[in-house]
Amino acid sequence: MRILVYPHDLGIGGSQINAIELAGAVHRMGHETIVFGRPGPLVEKIRGLGLEFVAAPKMGRRPSMAATRALGELAERRRIDVLHGYEWPPSLECYLAARRLPGVSAVSTVMSMAIAPFIPKHVPLTVGTHQIAETEVALGRSAVTVLEPPVDLDANRPGLELAQEELRKIWGVADGAYVVAVVSRLARELKLEGILSAMDAVASLPAAMRVCLLIAGDGPAGAEVSERADQINIRTGRRTVVLTGELADPRAAYDMADVCLGMGGSALRALAFGKPLVVQGEAGFWELLTPSSLENFLWQGWYGVGGGQSGGASALRQILCDILPAERLRAELGAFGRRVVEHRFSLGHAAEAQLDIYSAALETRSSGRVAYIGDVEAAGLFLRYKARRLQARLAGRGTADDFNARPVAAAPSLQTFPAGRAT
Repeated sequence: MRILVYPHDLGIGGSQINAIELAGAVHRMGHETIVFGRPGPLVEKIRGLGLEFVAAPKMGRRPSMAATRALGELAERRRIDVLHGYEWPPSLECYLAARRLPGVSAVSTVMSMAIAPFIPKHVPLTVGTHQIAETEVALGRSAVTVLEPPVDLDANRPGLELAQEELRKIWGVADGAYVVAVVSRLARELKLEGILSAMDAVASLPAAMRVCLLIAGDGPAGAEVSERADQINIRTGRRTVVLTGELADPRAAYDMADVCLGMGGSALRALAFGKPLVVQGEAGFWELLTPSSLENFLWQGWYGVGGGQSGGASALRQILCDILPAERLRAELGAFGRRVVEHRFSLGHAAEAQLDIYSAALETRSSGRVAYIGDVEAAGLFLRYKARRLQARLAGRGTADDFNARPVAAAPSLQTFPAGRAT
């Protein structure tokens, strides 16, 4: 099989890392795999996995007709079988390119917390949680698969030589301090509220506990996070919050942590390192992963929605007060988390499932009539979406990551795991 994988960008981020690592695993299984996209920091990772990288042309508005033409020409020239777009702009560009090429199928993966309704309903769609999948099936999608974010368990595991002591000195983490680590893009949607809440929680812990919050990442909210960190460090008189900036390889941050905070793929990589995990969400949501809370996360994903922002810092503070001094409990929860990812989230298992998705897409291409009806519906929804975005910008209400701003998990009827659902 010849496959082109197209992440939404090649900056450091969970969806695109998943796309690249999964492409590498499929390639190792004997399939020709090309990664297409706008050049960015992850190009080095692509080449390190032995994958061919093809740079996308410069783009303006998305979906980009320049990208669509380039995809079509590349697919025709290289006899590509599957064009695989991650998140909605690449998904639409892959679909528009594939629909003109006999024998070429487009598939979509969306790891955002909600799905753009204008991805045509007949396009095979992969999502990251069972909750989102059930929602999309109810909306009439014909081919929805759940493929939870995979983890490379060889590259992410305890016992790696990751220069911890040297990095502690470089980052200014005090010897003997507990380390609470967050590896995250510093985005305003989905991320910022929890990161600021975590900073306030750690700042409020007793000084005698000697806790350092290590934040690895960068992004649009970087200046706001840095300003809050400076304020906290001045107030506490020590490096209570340490910002590492963006790390091409953040594994040392996970490895040196006593406890990790996170959501999505970052949460799973923390578990791969055998670390206790407090799952981050929105509206004050923080919850420790335990055997009793696991079922709900397997349903709604590694994320949640609380009752309001005001209680978030105090809830996290209490969790940290309970778990940081309890070395045995931390070891037990870390071992439990590692077993969870080994059983359910391995990269090898995900690669096999991904190949099944590709094969099914090639075997079940939609008829011309079904595709036409789906295209008309999707075009109407896309035009309405663009009109709403324009209105929001004119009113000063625009968001950079709008589908993460309206997560499925925030729907009141969908926040808990339905009784009796198989995992």
